[in-house]
Amino acid sequence: MAEEPTVRVDDDAVGAVLNRLRRAQGQLSGVIAMIESGRDCRDIVTQLAAASRALDRAGFKIVAGGMRQCTAADGEAPAMSETELEKLFLTLA
Repeated sequence: MAEEPTVRVDDDAVGAVLNRLRRAQGQLSGVIAMIESGRDCRDIVTQLAAASRALDRAGFKIVAGGMRQCTAADGEAPAMSETELEKLFLTLA
């Protein structure tokens, strides 16, 4: 049976990914509270969009780290840094 390829979040990126996920979690809690208290639709949508951006950025950070691992050949330095890859992905968002 073939092994599934694994992508590990780079130790340097783990903190940034977790911060973005925690931010999204807090924003989602805020959205729930806003809906429950009958807040204005514009405020709710703005908060929801912020949570979505935080999730997207966490995902891009993970994907950029994986692409960086994939582009490195036999321990060589990759052609692009993780930050450069992340910025490239963010231009598509």
